[in-house]
Amino acid sequence: MVLIRPTLPLSPLIGWREDVCLPDFGAGVLIAKIDTGAKMAALHASDIHVIGKYVQFTLDMAGKRRHCGAALHGMKKIKSSNGYSELRPIIETVVEVGEHRFLTEITLTNRSDMGVPMLLGREALKHRFLVHPGRSFILSRRKKKLK
Repeated sequence: MVLIRPTLPLSPLIGWREDVCLPDFGAGVLIAKIDTGAKMAALHASDIHVIGKYVQFTLDMAGKRRHCGAALHGMKKIKSSNGYSELRPIIETVVEVGEHRFLTEITLTNRSDMGVPMLLGREALKHRFLVHPGRSFILSRRKKKLK
């Protein structure tokens, strides 16, 4: 008996860390951890205020503070890696990784004690990328400095 595997469409390979941009907020380049263990994407923000169907927040990126706002896409109770649950606002925005651009939901939370300001979870990744757990910055190749 011959087993035939279905052919999977080729998806771009992404590293476990990538540079990403959030063009709606003009935040510039930030590092995101690619986390298949997390369902949702999360972004470091401070001064988060939900006002009706709108959320205001501050992005602290590369020493610059940027005051931002977006439509509130919902609220979700999220259990973080440290075991604590919190109710987080959800926004929907465009994310750019390399030459790939897509709309995804992102929760806003204080990630100041984490190593990177953003996390991309399964919902943002599925049907878009295959993750290489041993490499970083595959799609956002960084140029090596010349000596």
